[in-house]
Amino acid sequence: MKTVFTKLITIIILLLLVFSGCSFPFINTSSKAKTRNDAYIPENKYFYFTESQILKNRGDIKKALEYMEKALELDPESLFLKGELVNLYIQQKENDKALTIIEGVLKKEPENIGALILFGKIKHSSKKIDDAKKIYEKIIEGKPKEKNIYLLLGSIYIDEKEFDKAIELFEKLVKNFPDYYLGYFYLGKIYAERGNFTEAEKNFNKAIGLKPNMDESRYELVNLYKMQGEKEKTIQLLKEMLKNSPDNIRTALDLGCFYKKNNMQKEAEKILFKLGEKSLADFDVVLNLIQFYLNQHMYNDALMILEDMQKAAPENSDLHYLSGLSFLATKNDRSALEQFLKVKNESKFYFDAVFRASLIYQSKGMTKEAISFIKDAISKDPENPNFQYFLGLFYEDLEDYENAEKALIKAVEKDPDEPVFHFRLGVIYDKWGKEEKTIEQMKIVIRINPENADALNYLGYSYAEMGKNLSEAEQLILEALKYKPGDGYITDSLGWVYFKQGLYPKAVEILKKATELVPEDPVILEHLGDAYIKINDNKNALETYRRSLKFKKEDDEALKKKIKELTGKGL
Repeated sequence: MKTVFTKLITIIILLLLVFSGCSFPFINTSSKAKTRNDAYIPENKYFYFTESQILKNRGDIKKALEYMEKALELDPESLFLKGELVNLYIQQKENDKALTIIEGVLKKEPENIGALILFGKIKHSSKKIDDAKKIYEKIIEGKPKEKNIYLLLGSIYIDEKEFDKAIELFEKLVKNFPDYYLGYFYLGKIYAERGNFTEAEKNFNKAIGLKPNMDESRYELVNLYKMQGEKEKTIQLLKEMLKNSPDNIRTALDLGCFYKKNNMQKEAEKILFKLGEKSLADFDVVLNLIQFYLNQHMYNDALMILEDMQKAAPENSDLHYLSGLSFLATKNDRSALEQFLKVKNESKFYFDAVFRASLIYQSKGMTKEAISFIKDAISKDPENPNFQYFLGLFYEDLEDYENAEKALIKAVEKDPDEPVFHFRLGVIYDKWGKEEKTIEQMKIVIRINPENADALNYLGYSYAEMGKNLSEAEQLILEALKYKPGDGYITDSLGWVYFKQGLYPKAVEILKKATELVPEDPVILEHLGDAYIKINDNKNALETYRRSLKFKKEDDEALKKKIKELTGKGL
């Protein structure tokens, strides 16, 4: 129950921080603002505001920001426009800009509730929890009308395990807003978390009374009864819920699963067989299984349910796919493979089933079987470029670069703008010793996606290995680090470029940093050893080479030779 409890609180926080942010304009407490004459404000501010709202609704937040900023330029004292602009900044994760506006408003009006709310939300979303807590507590001291502030502060108390404070807060919430069902709902969850089942049950029932159509309170009550081993109460409540809502798939699944767990097979089959038949026409059955069982990592429960559902609908590929996922999660690869192989090509899950089945073959050292399986999938869906991509990967695994190239070229022909296909083709050429073709493919990837750090790094490192275009190589790798700062492998590439440029002290500095980021990579360690040699630090070179040898699995003859040469010098 603890996992579900924490997950729900996280969802509530995200909902409040992201979505409700759009509905908190500043409350204008300025007497000057109340009496100002808007007749002198240029009317086209309304145009910019309206356009911004339209763009925001379309999801174009960046453009919406531009228009809202123009609207505010035309009416720089408008608290309403400032509030709207702040909400857009928060959605765009430009918290610094939002803070600048908020702090300006609060400097003039320190008690402005709307500004304080947004100030707290920015601190909250920026993980400055103590600051957010103080701001929310200040707002609540002023007896606000906004119920959401209690939920935001309550979520912090719960995350920090301050349950006494959380209970006190939600008690204050239901006292000030006695008809607000969420206050009782969270009181119920906190009391359940603390093991006070009597108070938990009382508050869940209060929430149900205030919001009869909110099944979430009933599900929490069901979980409470399960925790207490109240078998009859659990069944009675689930049956009552199903009677009130006969088409409620989640409730039916829960009741069927509970029957199975309690060895009530006939009762379970009655429900689960019906759901199995329903799954053939109603995809919501599958979605409920995913949402409430697989996403909650309740794989054994899912397998119990699916066993009976599949008896009623053995031809349903979706159920075979879900069974495959559940078996895979429980480390039963053999059963997972059996289920994935039963997924038909008309299923929406066919592609993923093929992918997972292929990986099972490969993980068992059955790469040839994986290739045969992928070829069969290609015959059923010849236009799918991803199957060609997988085929190329498996040929690469066998070091059959010629057939890997053919497969990946077909993938590229079917989808020439997919950078992943070009990148993998470039890797194949690199392993095949065709450096110029590798460079060609990496350039294509960068043309398609200039921010592809892996391709930028690969191209830069390739130049370094070839000893050419070293200035360009440096710039490519520095660009890669912009998108993946702190990446040990890209840092190694930069150090290696400096090595190739003859900048050995700088190479040592960067390569030492790379070994700190990836301490067990033999290639990075060997690079650092080579750099130490160039600055005549043989002692550190020998130590680094020996560390490299410890992690090197193959092709270690050259490394052993370097160590032998150094030990021959008396080190």
